[in-house]
Amino acid sequence: MTQFLTLDSLDVSGKRVLVRVDLNVPMDKGVISDVTRLERILPTLREIASKGGKVILLAHFGRPKGVDPSQSLAPVAQALSQLLGRPVGFASDCIGPVAKAAVEDMQAGDILCLENTRFHPEEEKNNPDFVKALAANGDVFVNDAFSAAHRAHASTEGLAHVLPHAAGRCMQAEIEALAKALEKPDHPLVAVVGGAKVSTKLDLLGNLVSKVDVLAIGGGMANTFLAALGKPVGKSLCEHDLVATALSIMDKAKAAGCEILLPIDCVVASEFKAHAPSRVIAVGDVGADDMILDIGPVTVAAVAARLATARTLVWNGPFGAFELAPFDQGTTAVAREAARLVADGKLLAVAGGGDTVSALNHAGVVEGFTYVSTAGGAFLEWLEGKPLPGVDVLRA
Repeated sequence: MTQFLTLDSLDVSGKRVLVRVDLNVPMDKGVISDVTRLERILPTLREIASKGGKVILLAHFGRPKGVDPSQSLAPVAQALSQLLGRPVGFASDCIGPVAKAAVEDMQAGDILCLENTRFHPEEEKNNPDFVKALAANGDVFVNDAFSAAHRAHASTEGLAHVLPHAAGRCMQAEIEALAKALEKPDHPLVAVVGGAKVSTKLDLLGNLVSKVDVLAIGGGMANTFLAALGKPVGKSLCEHDLVATALSIMDKAKAAGCEILLPIDCVVASEFKAHAPSRVIAVGDVGADDMILDIGPVTVAAVAARLATARTLVWNGPFGAFELAPFDQGTTAVAREAARLVADGKLLAVAGGGDTVSALNHAGVVEGFTYVSTAGGAFLEWLEGKPLPGVDVLRA
């Protein structure tokens, strides 16, 4: 990856620093259920404040159609204040007189959160006038929201064209980790790709087979590949209309020298529910009423064997229905083996995607991986080899 601008290149003392962050946290009945994304931005906010900058936060929340009080950032600002252990001001708009007055009241080191940028439809259109309105309250721009970097919006990409700019520490850590994992990785490089459907990850699979040494496919999408090889899949989730596509991907992998590792054995049940009666069978023995819900121990051992000789791991998607016991065992076992290898200094492991983070949390190994991305769409588009506008604009 070419060099990109970081906080080290900005003088923030006495400056109004517009900081794009990810405050789009999961909310349940008005209570934030996971503060991981807030915790990730704390180093950037503290650094700018400690250097005498005025920290002005820009963020979106949800997908509002105009002003929607139910999607206000006010409660998120309160939660952020608690995590920081210091006041975080709040302004009920991100542009105009309200925002201007709140910014003018700030002292060096203060932190202010402006209201949801998506209350203005011009945000997602990257409207030049809206960009100017946002920029009016800042002297410099810091983007610390990798998770929104795949969108060329006013607050993620537009501001970098009109203000001195840099990546925040969270964005910097993300870019550096991802570059090590796929742009200049140590080989052998193993990728784990799971999830429900092949159709949602065609670009991802197409990009990975040309870059990785081993591609381990799990989850419902593995069933489509098994069906393509003539294996019975019973009542399992399977995209039979994509069998030809699966065969094409396997042909491309073979031509590129990439080994595709599919389930050898599996855990099946006749119904999709927690603790449903289940059994381990070879993939060729799946019955008409069986549902494949996890990989079996032979497959776990096969994946672990590839990891044992690998230097780099990229992971997106679980091996099975990890939300339901006992169908979490395959994903958990592989995740813990990867974390053990990281702890032993033998493996660099980077993972991301919503289900992936949940699965690794379930396995208790998030802290054991080299880096776990909280970005969903941006992480996936990076794996697919697509440009990320919010990152590209920060290049030196």
